[in-house]
Amino acid sequence: MPVSAAASAREILVRLHDVMASRSAAQAKLNSVVAIIGEALDSEVCSIYLLREGVLELFATRGLAEEAVHVTRLAMGEGLVGTIAANVETLNLDEAAAHPDFAYRPETGEDKFHSFAGVPIIRRERAVGVLAIQHADPRRYADIEIEALQTVAMVLSELIANAGLVDGVAGSDTGKPQSTAPVRIAGFKLVEGMAAGCAVFHQPRITIEHTVAEDTEAERHRVYAAFDKMRDQIERMSNQAEFGVGGEHDEVLATYKMFAYDEGWSRRINEAIDSGLTAEAAIERVQQRTRMRMREIADPLLRDRMHDLEDLSNRLLRTVSGQLGTAAQLGLRQDSILIARNLGPAELLEYDRRRLKGVVLEEGSLTAHVTIVARAMGVPVLGRVRDVRRLIAEGDKLLLDVAAESLVVRPTPLMEEAFEGKLLLSQKRRASFAALKSVAPTTRDGHRVTVMVNAGLRDDVAALDLTGADGIGLFRTEFQFLVSATLPQRERQQRLYKDVLDAAGDRPVIFRTVDIGGDKALPYLDHDDGHDEENPAMGWRALRLALDRQGLMKAQARALLEAAGGRSLNVMFPMVSEPWEFDEAKALFEAQRAWLVSRGRKQPTEIRYGAMLEVPALAEVLDILLPKIDFLSIGTNDLTQFLFAADRAHPKLAMRYDWLSPAILRFLRRVIEPARAAGIPVAVCGEMGGRPLEAMALIGLGIDRLSITPAAVGPIKAMLATLDRGRLMTDTAAWLTNPPPDMRAAFAQWASDNAVDLA
Repeated sequence: MPVSAAASAREILVRLHDVMASRSAAQAKLNSVVAIIGEALDSEVCSIYLLREGVLELFATRGLAEEAVHVTRLAMGEGLVGTIAANVETLNLDEAAAHPDFAYRPETGEDKFHSFAGVPIIRRERAVGVLAIQHADPRRYADIEIEALQTVAMVLSELIANAGLVDGVAGSDTGKPQSTAPVRIAGFKLVEGMAAGCAVFHQPRITIEHTVAEDTEAERHRVYAAFDKMRDQIERMSNQAEFGVGGEHDEVLATYKMFAYDEGWSRRINEAIDSGLTAEAAIERVQQRTRMRMREIADPLLRDRMHDLEDLSNRLLRTVSGQLGTAAQLGLRQDSILIARNLGPAELLEYDRRRLKGVVLEEGSLTAHVTIVARAMGVPVLGRVRDVRRLIAEGDKLLLDVAAESLVVRPTPLMEEAFEGKLLLSQKRRASFAALKSVAPTTRDGHRVTVMVNAGLRDDVAALDLTGADGIGLFRTEFQFLVSATLPQRERQQRLYKDVLDAAGDRPVIFRTVDIGGDKALPYLDHDDGHDEENPAMGWRALRLALDRQGLMKAQARALLEAAGGRSLNVMFPMVSEPWEFDEAKALFEAQRAWLVSRGRKQPTEIRYGAMLEVPALAEVLDILLPKIDFLSIGTNDLTQFLFAADRAHPKLAMRYDWLSPAILRFLRRVIEPARAAGIPVAVCGEMGGRPLEAMALIGLGIDRLSITPAAVGPIKAMLATLDRGRLMTDTAAWLTNPPPDMRAAFAQWASDNAVDLA
């Protein structure tokens, strides 16, 4: 197509404007639309399918058999049209019949057409129809043609909504829940805590009523003014944020502001206005394109960053439309639990912390910017909660229990009573754990256990004082990389490590070098070969990546060495699978140390090097590795899934992923015994050590060093105080020689018989 996408779309929109303004019936308008699009794109076929009674019905066509109109119907997910609607995705095929989802409908007469392109018609974030074009000759459609189709589909959504042609889009769509009965909804744990409050939706849906611009320049000026106003708001909010001094949330807000000033984003909105859209429609058009991209992105970190752009788009849309009334602007009048599809960090900061008791997100992840800011604010967050608008009404009473990954809507009095009892018990339990802060973690028979915490953010170091932990047994240095828009420079890394060491004082900190790559991919650190990994957990990640990208590891080594000048430095390498990898990593650090010596820089007083045992193969070469290392940490999360060949996130494999199986415990014993004989300290720094029953089993194996989440320190101290370690080790050895049918049940019964506190 020789003209630009904007020119193509503008030509179509000018003609569609007259059609939409006419007094013709809806069917006549749709017939005109397919004729206009077909002619403008020189397409042999143009068809519109709309969602009616749960299926996609052919409503209008230019090129297919007229007798198929209102006869051909496809279920959501059926055929190419159904696939586009179900996945809210675009298809561009040079041979339609070769696609696995192709479904032939003989009444349409489409057998003579080979190429196919289709885009979803979207209304209120869901597909309500499909706009498709076809040609007899096999060909892939140009990007400018797809762009034009997507823009026209947006205008079509306005036409069909005003005509009430599709399911659930006309005035009947009230957004009210289908039931007023109590309901329990599951979610995903993001920020721990319990809260009760009334449901408050973050923002009402902004429905765009006018999509075709009368004056393009006037629309452009409206967008420029909205950008200026939005950026001023963000500057004010970031300056007023109260977290204390420093923290990863500062970097989060800096990254967020970078998106707000991104020229590429504003350019795409201007291009959409050039095509003939209003300011609101142009923002929504670019936002729809972003959402489609998000669905195609496998990388969770890049998806999280795209959520920031989604948040900014919502803010810009509200600004340009004059609909500024989010729940934050209107003000919270009572204890509230905020509900949103997703939130950006700045949006969360707008809320009154005295009234905001919790957050429920339809999306969300552990590495999302809003999660990091919420953790700094102390606001519990439950993510990945489905169907919130269908199940929850504004003002409904909600009970949020993030630890149980549960949200109760419209609870009965008995449910409220049970929740309040659990909340009170939790508060009392937390108070009793707090009382153990100054108590050393010692077993009933007098054995001192080292209990440390896992951390990854500067703010996490405060947990040392709050829990009385012995130190930081695992500082995940990759968190700084995950929340940053660009690769953190050496100076920034050094400031973070120095701040952590200063805050820890004389308590040890074990820094794990970056474990990125694989399922923790960074948008700014690409594979050289562009290869998408089918099994990222066992792919190009952690030490493998760092040794391949030595510039990255050298910068981190320098940062750690300089930050630890004048004190002890503990460095641990992740995912070591063979001793030579440890040798190379240590040599790299020592080379940087020698460079600093040659420059007369202050050195650490000592450097202790350790390895993480997560790859089972390393257990077979411990005799080679142990003489080289100062300490060993067992990462039970990856280790267990590698041993069982079972993805711990897969719901159908959950029962296979048992830390108290004889296979796991015997494997751990094979590691612990030779390390003890060699005088090498062994710690467990996976999630296993933070669960009282599993931690008890580890003590039974001879483990006396744990690194766990801060919230688990109190429960583990309480368990240890009631535990007879010597007796447990004797019984554990007997069980491993002749395993009982259910090892977990055996440990639980032992704990019950011996009054071990597992609460």
